[in-house]
Amino acid sequence: MKKIGLLLSKDYKLLSVAAVLEVFETVNKLSAASKEAIPFDIYLLASEETMAQTKEALGYQLTDLKDAPLMQIILIPAFTSDNMQASLMANQKCIPHLIAQYQKGACLGSFCTGAFLLGASGLLNGKIATTHVDASNGFANAFPEVKLKADKTVTQDGRLYTSGGATSSFHLLLHLVHEYCGREMAIRIAKVFAIDMDRENQSYFSTFQPSKDHTDELVAKAQRKIEQNYQDAATIEELIKDIPTSRRNIVRRFKLITGITPIEYLQQTRIEAAKQLLEKTSQQMNEIIYSSGYNDAKAFRKVFKKSVGMTPTQYREKFQVR
Repeated sequence: MKKIGLLLSKDYKLLSVAAVLEVFETVNKLSAASKEAIPFDIYLLASEETMAQTKEALGYQLTDLKDAPLMQIILIPAFTSDNMQASLMANQKCIPHLIAQYQKGACLGSFCTGAFLLGASGLLNGKIATTHVDASNGFANAFPEVKLKADKTVTQDGRLYTSGGATSSFHLLLHLVHEYCGREMAIRIAKVFAIDMDRENQSYFSTFQPSKDHTDELVAKAQRKIEQNYQDAATIEELIKDIPTSRRNIVRRFKLITGITPIEYLQQTRIEAAKQLLEKTSQQMNEIIYSSGYNDAKAFRKVFKKSVGMTPTQYREKFQVR
């Protein structure tokens, strides 16, 4: 029987925890019904502070993380908070115990923004990972040594696993069931929970939400100029030419604040505008291309597919409000 530890971190998202428990409990029930050995021994792990507040949650006795036996895998749920720095500080004491389990042979996995706690352990440095698409810029800035694959639904690098946002958690769970229990059980779980087994990309769920919570007025001015004039400008130089600093300086400061260059910011602003038009209007494709600031249809389609993970037509078919 494999020991599965689910970390009840501070600020954990209940949906994330419930999904993990539901899937592994279902695997155990299906195995028992087939008169097979129950594969998973599920533990809810908690920090000393959490243990002091409650001894039980969701029908499980809590186990102090520092006293936990060696796990096959420890899973970190998503956070409810958008303030990742505060959540990491609140869960700082968990990190040494996660590292100790990993060094003894345990696997570690994270769901959605739980990747921030895994990233804070340093174990992801030099390894691939993913997180919620809308948290990817913040993650990249916080952990520049991690090879972030923001478009991926699930990643595995050795004994470290991560998943993207929300329902991507089920894809990581399916991956783990496949790995521990075989393809037949994974298919049964996919059918029970109606999981699309082939989805590997989450980029089309993203929304461009650039950081504006900063005090750099030059960067803020550049952001405003891009957002107000993205349809008309042929080049980024036209947009930032009136900003009283060198191009090199504004590019450096802009990337430091937003996580991307001004050119990338312009491109993502245009793509987000195109996505909104595809979702909410019945405009012809050429109109959408022009309204988004592009003159070259071929270039637009190439950039759109690279950024979103599907063609503009496929995006419209999937997301248009009818």
